[in-house]
Amino acid sequence: MAGRKLNRRQQWRAEKIQQERRERLERKQARLEENLKANGSLGEEQTGLVIASYGASLEVESEGGETLRCALRQNLPLIVVGDRVVWQAAQEGGVVTALLERRSLLSRPDAHGELKALAANLDQIIVVAAPAPAYSTELIDQYLAAAELTGITPLLLFNKYDLIDEVNRGEVEQLLHRYRDIGYRVLTSSTKVNHGLDELIDQLKGHSNVFVGQSGVGKSSLSNALMPGLDIAVKALSERSGLGQHTTSTARLYHLPQGGDVIDSPGVREFRLWAMDEATLADGFREFRPHLGHCKFRDCRHQQEPGCALKGAAERGEITPQRLASYHRIATQLQQFAEEY
Repeated sequence: MAGRKLNRRQQWRAEKIQQERRERLERKQARLEENLKANGSLGEEQTGLVIASYGASLEVESEGGETLRCALRQNLPLIVVGDRVVWQAAQEGGVVTALLERRSLLSRPDAHGELKALAANLDQIIVVAAPAPAYSTELIDQYLAAAELTGITPLLLFNKYDLIDEVNRGEVEQLLHRYRDIGYRVLTSSTKVNHGLDELIDQLKGHSNVFVGQSGVGKSSLSNALMPGLDIAVKALSERSGLGQHTTSTARLYHLPQGGDVIDSPGVREFRLWAMDEATLADGFREFRPHLGHCKFRDCRHQQEPGCALKGAAERGEITPQRLASYHRIATQLQQFAEEY
């Protein structure tokens, strides 16, 4: 997501478009209610799993494994892939009537600064990076912080490992070693040369997982390799920009043959954390936690203040200067984002 600030006219137009979309959805749901009243009662209440979302309708998997297209009752909160819902059979398809309690929810701010849910009931976030497009430690750290703050287990996967050569090997190995030292599970993979996929499958088994990372790092290619015959659309990197091209337009949940689920969601070139203060952000860096609250000044920003516990930990080698610098860059971005909106 670009950080470009919209002028007043652009903001008005964006808000108008969003309002029109909400009104269309409300009209569609109102027509649904009228049709239900005219055509009689619904079937018995059942529970199901949302495996795809199309805005005004959902694809729901029943407890028996059957899938059907369901409309939504009015006044329901936003329902996303991975949600468990209550639904009832109708003359055509079904109707979702309630959202069941979530154990976790992954969200990100949209272009207007409002939180947008991406996926629900996740057990693991697979943070995917690669040599191309060039990885960003800052982006990796934002995903890891998001996982920490939502209570979802993160796993760092360095994909396209076949592109590692003598030029970049030292830098990449140093990066992966840094995250392993912090305590993160780190794997490497390549769908091109079938490297690391068995170990990845073992980590995904029995869990609800989502691949996150900038476009072009191979999230859809990984899903195709893990689930033969799936054939999710894959595009090469843009020759002009070197950035990934978006291939997945609708988030969808897939069942792994070995057990477990994978949610394939639209890639984002940049990921921004939601609005939070610096203290909350610092708590998203797991190796910072033993030192938080031990600074000389209670309002310490961990920059030039004397007696800063984080600076002291960095000097002693207990946290890395790279992660501390990444924290400061992310904190600055969050502040700028808050000022814009």
